Amino acid sequence: MRFIRLAERSVGGTATLAFVALMTCLAASAAPSPEASADSAHELAVWVPMQLTFPYRQFTTQYSCSGLEMRMKRLLVKLGARSDLEVRGYGCTRLTGPDPFAGVKIKMNVLEPAGPRPGLATHWKRVDLLDDRELLEAAADCELIEQIAQKILPLFTVRNVDYHATCQAQSLLPGAVRLGADVLVADQGPVRGAGQSPPSASPPR
Repeated sequence: MRFIRLAERSVGGTATLAFVALMTCLAASAAPSPEASADSAHELAVWVPMQLTFPYRQFTTQYSCSGLEMRMKRLLVKLGARSDLEVRGYGCTRLTGPDPFAGVKIKMNVLEPAGPRPGLATHWKRVDLLDDRELLEAAADCELIEQIAQKILPLFTVRNVDYHATCQAQSLLPGAVRLGADVLVADQGPVRGAGQSPPSASPPR
């Protein structure tokens, strides 16, 4: 199989410039407006700790172990994971370069509505997991985004999910993948432990 190298990845398959230009137009016309569903309403939520293993499976795009760690950490933070998360390589067989068996182990805290519990102030934010990618780079992330939608997204508090993926083995299909959602994120403030609410003020003496 012939591979095209994109930074910390290797990608099998090719895409013509004409097809890329066509799909750029289609993707731009189909993309939802970020303001369409996100709002600034505040809710109370608590941090909930989670641990999981994410074995990435691919037919087209391979990441290096460190490359997958960095990409996953960036995407998890976008989805609302607390910034002190840990993402470690798992199953890797190579010290450098694209690894066909790369995966990650994740320890993170995610927000869920507090309900009757005391909580911290949060708000909804619209995110697009591929807004940091050029069209061809986003196509190379297709398998990763597909597996995140299936295995990772249900762990987060989200709404108004806009997801589509048509991944084709050993081929890049520009415009064939997207994942956006409103996610629950904490208001600016100091990081606290899972489920902790702001301390109450001491009574005057």
